[in-house]
Amino acid sequence: MEIVEYDKIYDEDIKNLLVELQEYLVDVDYFKFLKMVPEYKEGMFKLDMDNIEMYDGKIYLAKENDKIVGLVMGIVNTKDEEDRLTNICDKTGSVMELVISKDIRGNGIGTKLMNKIESYLKSIGCVRVIIEVYGPNKKALNFYQKNGYEIVEYYVTKKI
Repeated sequence: MEIVEYDKIYDEDIKNLLVELQEYLVDVDYFKFLKMVPEYKEGMFKLDMDNIEMYDGKIYLAKENDKIVGLVMGIVNTKDEEDRLTNICDKTGSVMELVISKDIRGNGIGTKLMNKIESYLKSIGCVRVIIEVYGPNKKALNFYQKNGYEIVEYYVTKKI
């Protein structure tokens, strides 16, 4: 298994991994708020790629036997007025997507991808990385905590 940088030739693999992630999230969503719409595959890919381009982003892919089996996407958050008033971090990285194909999860690929994106973000001056984790996705939360991440914010929700 090797980690490679994004190349357009992998676009379809990336789209398929994004769909796999959304299907998983829909599955674990006990609120039943999430959905999978027909235009998700193309739409989410475009949104992610636009963010990568606009915010000094980078995509790393896990490649095994000429097949893409995982990806991580990271960007640099823009500091807004609230950030200026409330925190000391000049540059914060954000992981937008981390997906490992369901057939090979648990083999260290996620950790390797996270190490790669963290190195990139650090190299361009980021002093922290934030990741939004969907609450019902307990496996992801456990993964990030095992990799040194701590919960510092909560979003709470109530179905009404």
